[in-house]
Amino acid sequence: MVSLTALWLPILVSTVLVFIASSIIHMVLTYHQTDYAQVPSEDEVMAALRPFQIPPGDYVIPHAGSTEAMKSPEFAERVTKGPVAFMTVLPSGMFTIGKSLVQWFIYCLVVGVFAGYVASRAGLGDGGEYLSVFRFVGTVAFVGYGLGLVQSSIWYHRSWRTTGKALFDALIYALVTAGTFGWLWPL
Repeated sequence: MVSLTALWLPILVSTVLVFIASSIIHMVLTYHQTDYAQVPSEDEVMAALRPFQIPPGDYVIPHAGSTEAMKSPEFAERVTKGPVAFMTVLPSGMFTIGKSLVQWFIYCLVVGVFAGYVASRAGLGDGGEYLSVFRFVGTVAFVGYGLGLVQSSIWYHRSWRTTGKALFDALIYALVTAGTFGWLWPL
């Protein structure tokens, strides 16, 4: 059995490579540009919402408050009348990406640690066969990068097309992680 500390190199290298791959996917390739649509009459919608000074957070409109309230005719009327929305409100001002990039890097590191942990406990040992390492690490990395995204389409009606693209990204990240671990697995 390989110790997790013996896997520091593939964990770190795969983190860096996934970070680079995700940067290329989001800055060079264009298939994520259609993930979010523009709201009709955007300026008017923004102007209408601005006076409420909605604090940053996640919201649902209309909000029932309880399961019992969801059964009421008043709530049914509000849902039917619409609009119905799940929304995330961010702080006003220009986006700053630094904090998100640091969090993404840490997340990639965590996925690498879990993938390495499972592979190290799978009995692969020193000099583990490339395909065996690839299979274990790739499966765990795909679960870490992708499967949780499906819940947003199921429960919050996020576009399945957008989720499908994110799952494709997760597959790329998993393959990069698996390939790196197979390449750098201790001898």
